[in-house]
Amino acid sequence: MSAEQLVTIPARKGKAAFVAKGQLVKIINTHGEQVVDTWAFRRDDMTEFMSNEHTRAHILKIIPKTGDALLTNHRRPILTLLEDTSGGVHDTLIAACDRYRYELLGCEGHHDNCTDNLAQGLADLGLTPPETPSPLNLFMNIPVAPDNTLSFEAPPAPVKGGYVVLRAEMDLVIAFSACPQDILPINGTACQPTDAHFSVYDA
Repeated sequence: MSAEQLVTIPARKGKAAFVAKGQLVKIINTHGEQVVDTWAFRRDDMTEFMSNEHTRAHILKIIPKTGDALLTNHRRPILTLLEDTSGGVHDTLIAACDRYRYELLGCEGHHDNCTDNLAQGLADLGLTPPETPSPLNLFMNIPVAPDNTLSFEAPPAPVKGGYVVLRAEMDLVIAFSACPQDILPINGTACQPTDAHFSVYDA
């Protein structure tokens, strides 16, 4: 897959792909306001996966910056953030949305959610996640106030076509969800999820 061969992450849905060590993954915020939940699992043992908790302890930041390694739950690099043209607003604190989250927000019946999207994206590859790790929420704006409270906010400065590039530090499976949140404004004040895109290519 070359850099020009873009794969669509449909609005409200998930996708996954195999990535070899040394390959690059480009995730594009095509319309500028779409959160993309991102997971990575070691290819031959999916019980090892990208872990925000272990990454924060390593980089001593709550938002990774270019040059930072993203660690697994075994404290090994699985991805490195090489480029970021999106404005650098991402989140490592918030769990993936699920049916229970939407029930708490007042939804009745089924609502698309990132937990199900992870499972479906991996199922399309014949895989099952060992659990739902906390995702790297690309392009998601969760500011921390001086009193240590959090809030779910719209992107502060949307960049259409803004992207991040990650380098695989081991053979892995990467998974994405174009977050279906349409109640809170994390996908823009219109609360309208959109599609996003990614590509996997050789360095």
